[in-house]
Amino acid sequence: MQAFMIDRYGKKEAGRIGDMPEPEMRDDDVLVQVHAASLNALDVKIRSGAFKPVLPYRLPLILGNDVAGTVIRVGARVRSFKPGDEVYARPDDDRIGGFAERIAIQESSLAPKPRNLSMVEAASLPLVALTAWQTLVETAHLKKGQKVLISAGSGGVGSVAIQLARHLGAFVATTTSTANVDWVKALGADLVVDYRKQDFSTVLRDYDVALNSLGKDALHKSLQILKPGGHLISISGPPTPAFAAARGLAWPLLQVLRLLSFGIRNKAKQRGSSYSFVFMRADGAQLREITSLVESGAIRPVVDQVFPFQDTAQALAYVDSGRAKGKVVVQLAV
Repeated sequence: MQAFMIDRYGKKEAGRIGDMPEPEMRDDDVLVQVHAASLNALDVKIRSGAFKPVLPYRLPLILGNDVAGTVIRVGARVRSFKPGDEVYARPDDDRIGGFAERIAIQESSLAPKPRNLSMVEAASLPLVALTAWQTLVETAHLKKGQKVLISAGSGGVGSVAIQLARHLGAFVATTTSTANVDWVKALGADLVVDYRKQDFSTVLRDYDVALNSLGKDALHKSLQILKPGGHLISISGPPTPAFAAARGLAWPLLQVLRLLSFGIRNKAKQRGSSYSFVFMRADGAQLREITSLVESGAIRPVVDQVFPFQDTAQALAYVDSGRAKGKVVVQLAV
């Protein structure tokens, strides 16, 4: 089958399209013909080798953490899906490979595609929507009337997290550039800080939750806007010992992460707040909840550009540029 892969790690590794073996099927797997796959910053980081200690992939590696397509075949133990079903998923992080004609996905990671979305729109959602769900619902337990800051509101995660937080009844603040202020307001943000004109840490006060997807400076400023008992959640690091333990990482790596996150964990504790790092995981049950929200109109996908499969390298470069508003998708089948 045709697939987009990398042969080595590196920031300058462009990747290539070539032939790869058919996916290996397990008894609890569903074989999916991929119609569309979206790109994420995670793909760029994996390509660079940033996750080698945590996710030791074998090379050559097919990238791709989001897919939408049609079921071709199911394993002997699969009961929820049948050939012909339209589905979408974020594959398990040790079995990625969405940039290919076919992929085998564990049944528990798969969900029916929202009926009101095209394959391209559906492919844009799983990773960012699950990230929003696992940070705001599962980790923060965000409630009606609470105040939440969502950084980078025009990005893939931010654009969905704003909509989810608004659905949950929270007051939503976000940061973005001048050009996107009105756009993120239309997504549901109540207060928008133009980072080109203002420092959000001087504008916002007494927030219950802050969701950070940016660097160290924004991380520490996010802590300043929380009220006592507030919760800072980061999807961009630093990872915590709790994350290392949950992943079953080796003791030396756990100690490294303990040191990397000590500063922010200690500062949060001193301020009477808490800090969590979330590395999203595949979850078909949560994706079904998201499907319901999409079909009800509470969440809508945000697609910036669609590239043909043969231009996957260019699509990845566009994501790496940081200019995307929402998600970028490659289309494999019409």
